[in-house]
Amino acid sequence: MESTPDVSGGALGGSPSSGGGEVAASSRYESQKRRDWNTFLQYLRSHQPPLGLARCSAAHVLEFLRYLDQFGKTKVHVAGCPFFGIPCPPGPCPCPLRQAWGSLDALVGRLRAAFEENGGRRDDNPFAACAVRIYLREVRAFQSKARGVSYDKKRKKPPPPPPPPPPPPAGDMGTPSLST
Repeated sequence: MESTPDVSGGALGGSPSSGGGEVAASSRYESQKRRDWNTFLQYLRSHQPPLGLARCSAAHVLEFLRYLDQFGKTKVHVAGCPFFGIPCPPGPCPCPLRQAWGSLDALVGRLRAAFEENGGRRDDNPFAACAVRIYLREVRAFQSKARGVSYDKKRKKPPPPPPPPPPPPAGDMGTPSLST
């Protein structure tokens, strides 16, 4: 039986860790990155013909991302679906489940880091290729339209202006007057 690759970026199996905060998050990130890297290497080994990492290109990364799409859990409506563009559809439809754009984006980020940590040169990183960035941008745009969800960056609100200084007390009129 074939297992599905875990690219969700979600929590690891088991109970959530208590305490630790940033250390636990770092450990979870590192574990996910290692799993993603091993999944990608397995994909290269099972590729026909098998590929070595040195021969891996942006085209192979795109092929891998499209392969992972079949294991997605996000409903992405096709253009002819009556629920196309509706964020919360009122009923079921036969549209496919896909990898969510955010999951793919996070996966590419982890694999880009793992490539360099495993001896790859930054200039040769296929995960940082322009074609991969364009693919992710296209997936984001299509899913945004299909699901009726905006993926615009959240703009930070400017901090509120400081409150005005309090008025001086009623009995204090500032400096004493010199007139008599």
